[in-house]
Amino acid sequence: MRKAVAERYRNIDFSRAKRGPVIQPEPGKTKISIRLDNTVLEYFRALVDKAGGGNYQTLINDALLEHVHRRSTLDVVRQVVREELAPYASTLQRTRSARR
Repeated sequence: MRKAVAERYRNIDFSRAKRGPVIQPEPGKTKISIRLDNTVLEYFRALVDKAGGGNYQTLINDALLEHVHRRSTLDVVRQVVREELAPYASTLQRTRSARR
């Protein structure tokens, strides 16, 4: 049976064919292999099921992006607070030294 199926494709001319995916991936995305806990996968797959469909990988990507942006925003806020408090740091140190 396998031979009959393969025979159908013997006359196809692949001389001008190109290697690689037929559909190009989105720019800015890279295909990787990653190991995640089963609990994480079950959680995101359940979210997709509850929503009535979708892609759990997209949800994982969105969650990671949100975490990255939240962390970077937090780092920026911390830096601004440090810069704003810098002029008062020497006063604070003198006050602490005087109390001892």
